[in-house]
Amino acid sequence: MALSGNHEVVVVGSGAGGGMSAYLLTRAGIGVVLVEAGRDYNPFTETPMFNTSHEAPLLGFRTPDKDFGFYNAGVGGGWEIPGEPYSTGEDSDFRWYRTRVLGGRTNHWGRNSFRMGPLDFKPRSRDGLGVDWPIGYEDLEPYYDRTEALIGVYGSNDGLTNSPDSGPGILHKPPRPRIAELMIKSVAESMGMPCVPMRRAVLTRPMDARAACFYATACGRGCSIGAAFQSTTSLIPWAKATGRLEMLTDAMVYGVDTDERGRASGINYIDKGSGEHRHIPARAVVLAASTGETARILLNSASGRHPDGLANASGQVGRNLMDTVGAGMAAQIPSLENRPRYNEDGAMGGHVYIPFWLYDEQDAGRLDFPRGYHYEVGGGFREPGYGIDYIPFIVDGYGRSLKEDARRYYGSVLRFGQRGEMIPNDGCYAEIDPGIKDRFGIPVLRFHYRHTEHEFRQVAHFQQTTLDLIDRLGGRLLTDVRPPQEAISAGGVIIHEVGTARMGDDPETSVTNGFGQAWEVGNLYLTDGSVFASKAHKNPTLTILALAWRSTENLIERMRRNEI
Repeated sequence: MALSGNHEVVVVGSGAGGGMSAYLLTRAGIGVVLVEAGRDYNPFTETPMFNTSHEAPLLGFRTPDKDFGFYNAGVGGGWEIPGEPYSTGEDSDFRWYRTRVLGGRTNHWGRNSFRMGPLDFKPRSRDGLGVDWPIGYEDLEPYYDRTEALIGVYGSNDGLTNSPDSGPGILHKPPRPRIAELMIKSVAESMGMPCVPMRRAVLTRPMDARAACFYATACGRGCSIGAAFQSTTSLIPWAKATGRLEMLTDAMVYGVDTDERGRASGINYIDKGSGEHRHIPARAVVLAASTGETARILLNSASGRHPDGLANASGQVGRNLMDTVGAGMAAQIPSLENRPRYNEDGAMGGHVYIPFWLYDEQDAGRLDFPRGYHYEVGGGFREPGYGIDYIPFIVDGYGRSLKEDARRYYGSVLRFGQRGEMIPNDGCYAEIDPGIKDRFGIPVLRFHYRHTEHEFRQVAHFQQTTLDLIDRLGGRLLTDVRPPQEAISAGGVIIHEVGTARMGDDPETSVTNGFGQAWEVGNLYLTDGSVFASKAHKNPTLTILALAWRSTENLIERMRRNEI
């Protein structure tokens, strides 16, 4: 595709950060080329919203090329992509999920949207571990408000420690808890654990051309009515409507060029269809390719001026890799057996969650782990399919008795997921593999990853607390209680990886300033999760969107002042 040349900024990546940057730049009157490594994708026509599992191969169960099920909107990507490998260091277990499609992971993410709080931005000041962000909650609060108002988030203001409230009238009304969630809420609150409405980027009232959720289909398939936020039904169409957005898909970016002054002069990419190497000039470059890909592009942009990679004089590009601490348990609850059947789909995902409730105990030194976690819980009548809610492991036999048992246990399983904060450590980083290239000839990433006792002790606390919850619910455990070192999810599995080009207030120890602007390259901005200085237990996408808004606003202001 030939470009018109009527652009000033190249944005690499079309997910949360890239979509937000493209939307804001074009709305400000600035021409943008949005470059995506995956294929074009139209969720309005391609989303299989009403197909049922029995219509799909293997009853919709996952396959090697469809990791999250046959209908999931992770088009063209996965844990392993033919011809696009990555490697891991010895004794490292890290898995890199990539979505090769316009809109990236926003097409199929869980839509859980929690604000980071004041304690999350200054963790080192609180416990002496990791680093503080160069910004505080007060800097991002107005952008959280704007972002939630723009994309649409349901939830409630509960006045909880480090779980900030939203501005008046911003949040949509949350859906009511389902039966299983009401049980969990009752027992959790009897144990001193708050259980409050989930915050999710799902509309429960119409907004602009987007409809309210009608509680009928799985959000991971994508949402053709725009109720569940994804950049392909909001930010990107809005940017296109300005007439200032051009898009390139199937374009694998591998480097950022710089001029004789050391400023970014454009990007280099490979057309995946023809194999041709091409260049796009730009007045400014925004990298939002994802935490891993952004680090890869910077490291592969090494030159005589930047021998260790672009924007890497600090040596921090690729370092400080973090993912959410994850673990899970499940239980069968006899009192939920043989319930009357009715539609309990709801807004998919959870309608309630348990935010971290032990900040005071941590501060008083009564816990043996320094950072928090939250519970994501579920249960109820999900659409039947292969392996639904552990039923194949509960029932036995054949014929009529097998069918009767399946009906008896259907809807009686509760699931408990831990999502916790990881502290950055020197053993977690990505580097360029010296011997492996992808099918385009681009050197690939090699990941190193390890957890520490901080994370293992957090998992142990989750396990014991969950056992107490299950006991009070009168349930029976369906999952093994493994040692925390085995129960913890491998790096990358939660798909919340962040931190490989962190922001800071010192060029010696960080890659960007507090606006995501590279210290060494003044017209290069990073607006994805790579800039995170810490990994709070909160899911990162809402913060990526809010940071991208703040950073892009700064870029626009500097362009207007001709500083770029």
